[in-house]
This record gives sequence, structure tokens and C-alpha cells, in this order.
Amino acid sequence: MKIEINLRPGQKRVRKVSPLEKVREWGRGVSAGVTDPLRLATIAAWAVAVVGMGGWWFTTRTSVEALEQEIEEVRAEHRRFQGFLKQKQKQEMVRDSLFAQISTIRQVDGDRYVWAHVLDEVTRALPPFTWLVSVAASGGAAPGTPAAPPAAAPQPQAAADSAGPRVLKFTLVGRTADIQAYTRYLRDLEASPWIANVTPLQAQTVIEADRPLTAFTIVADFTPADSAFIATVPLVESVR
Repeated sequence: MKIEINLRPGQKRVRKVSPLEKVREWGRGVSAGVTDPLRLATIAAWAVAVVGMGGWWFTTRTSVEALEQEIEEVRAEHRRFQGFLKQKQKQEMVRDSLFAQISTIRQVDGDRYVWAHVLDEVTRALPPFTWLVSVAASGGAAPGTPAAPPAAAPQPQAAADSAGPRVLKFTLVGRTADIQAYTRYLRDLEASPWIANVTPLQAQTVIEADRPLTAFTIVADFTPADSAFIATVPLVESVR
């Protein structure tokens, strides 16, 4: 049993009231002052609504904070993927540039011996008393002037691989003192594994240096020969 002694009899001790008791007293006062059941129901409904709104606000606030955190994570992930995509695009540009360079190198490497083969074949097949005036690509330089192989624009790798061997059409303009040599020249050109579609365009008699000659024009196609007809030799041979 606890005994309290008031050392100041002139003062009354104030009893502390908890907030919960204040609410209870307020409720008893309201219930005592309001006797109408409808008004009590209205007050109760308002109280429930206030409590519900408070709970809804708290729940919504928690959800909003969680969503904001998720949005920040998504933004960080988006920035990371943006950097990855930029790096991927840069690498694709480098890859396309390398493919274009490789395609150009392959095309130049494949065409660098074309005219060497053409000149070798057309001169090897020349019969006696027959000579050439000009060798030119069809549609290139005019007959009578030497022509270089036309420069081709670089093509994509897929197009270059699917196009197959490149066919070069060229024109031969020459003279012969023997018409039979001209026909033999046509047969020898057609027999070459590097030349196809040999077509004589014209053959007519001309007078040069007071001599009758046969001026001829031939159109043919250069095609890469089969590997069986290609002979490879070492660049350096030892001499003993």
C-alpha cells in the first residue's frame, strides 16, 4: 500500500489526465449532449470516414514512395541500357566500315590481274601476220587508245559474294594480212579458258601503206578460268 503525504496543504494536487481519457470524456459529453440517433449515426459516419481517409492516405503515401523508388531504379537501368545501345551502335558502325574496306580490298585484289590475263590470252592467240590496234573495255575508251580497267564502286559484302565472278567485256581492233588467219584467231580466242562469247563485229578490207589488209573488230568476255587452268609459281626461286 502506497501512502502519499502532501507537504503543502494549501495547494491541491492536480491529477494528470491522459489523452485517451480526454477523448473518452469528450465522447461522453457528445453522447450526453446529443440524444438524436440520426445525429449520432452521422457523427459516427464522419468519424469512420475520417479514419478511412487517414488510412487511405497512409496506404497511398506508402505505395507512392515504393513506386518512386521503382521509378528511380528503372531510370538508372534505362541510363545503363542507353550507354550500352550507344556502344553497340558505335561497334556496328566500325564493323560496317571494316566490311566495306574488306569488300573493296577483295574487289581490287580480284581485279588486279584481269587485264594481265586478257593481254596474255589475246596476244598468245595471235597468228602470224596479224596484230592488234587497240584493246579496250566495251563502253570505255575509244578504239585505237589503250584503256585501263574501269574503276568499280565498292559493294556490300553480301552483294559481292552473291554476284559471283565478275565478267569483263572487251573489244579487240586489229589488222591481218590473211583472212584465214583472222578466222583462226577467232577459234583460238574461243578455245581459251579465260575468254568466252567471242563475237566478230565487222571485218572489212582497208588499204594501209599501199597494201590491202583486213580490219576486224571482235567483242569477247573475260571470265575467271577454272582452277585447273591456273598455274602458281613461287616468287623467288633458288639458283644453283
